[in-house]
Amino acid sequence: MTATTTAPLAAAPARTLGQPPARLRAWATRAPLLPALFFMIVVTQLPFVATLVISFFDWNALYPRARHFTGLDNYRQVLTDADLRHSVWTTVLLTVAVVLASLVLGLLLALLLDRRFRGRGVVRTLLIAPFLVVPVAAALLWKHVLYNPEYGLLNGLLHYVGGPQPDWISHTPLLAVEASLVWQWTPFMMLILLAGLQSRDQQQIEAARVDGANDWQVFRHLTLPHLRRYLELGALLGSIYIVQNFDAVFTITSGGLGTANLPYTVYQSFYQAHENGLASAAGVLVVIGSIVIATFALRVVSSLFREEASRA
Repeated sequence: MTATTTAPLAAAPARTLGQPPARLRAWATRAPLLPALFFMIVVTQLPFVATLVISFFDWNALYPRARHFTGLDNYRQVLTDADLRHSVWTTVLLTVAVVLASLVLGLLLALLLDRRFRGRGVVRTLLIAPFLVVPVAAALLWKHVLYNPEYGLLNGLLHYVGGPQPDWISHTPLLAVEASLVWQWTPFMMLILLAGLQSRDQQQIEAARVDGANDWQVFRHLTLPHLRRYLELGALLGSIYIVQNFDAVFTITSGGLGTANLPYTVYQSFYQAHENGLASAAGVLVVIGSIVIATFALRVVSSLFREEASRA
């Protein structure tokens, strides 16, 4: 007769009396965020899924019964149609010009505000003000107060000095849109770069000046390398917003004279031509481009946080 032995069972960890399980505690901490998550899904994700589905259909709002599945034909048309290709090129040109000009002007203003002088707080507030103006109001301001050929401020100054009286919007339409956007986005770049300037290592700069470095050498070899991440962040965030800009193009030129960018073309296809499928395909491409840019922006932001944490 063989005796059988049983291995002792491992005792389960005792739970503190009256304390809920760990999983229940985790859900309790997440519960306050669930309404916000639900709201975000309903407001952003469900409409995007609907737009994605519609983009695969030939769907004209005037003939709803004639809609049919076309696969990727709408995307092929967006990428091959001459007018749509021109709107893509206009979007790229507008974004690059506005971002570069805003970065250069923002850097100059940030270098100015980094110095101590009387009234710096007032000057900083005034320079930030354009970014706080409603985009449509800013576009109307440039269209009527500055660009108007009869009573605009620019032609008034030219008339005072005996200069010509051009119609700015007709002669330089894309430049007119770019100037209004640069005026509005330069303060945003200035704030980012000013934060970068104020995070410099002052001891390193003082050591360089003791060694005989002048202002240009300090800026070139110390300040500019330190601002590289901030310049990248400003360029990426500015690109995300300017790629999607609709207000300035619609208000100043109404998409005419070769200024129609991709968001305005989406508006034309949807509200004027009633081509829901084609407009949805163009909108999906805009979203994909924005997501790609936002991915790089998030990487730059995370690298900045890591650098600041390593310094601390």
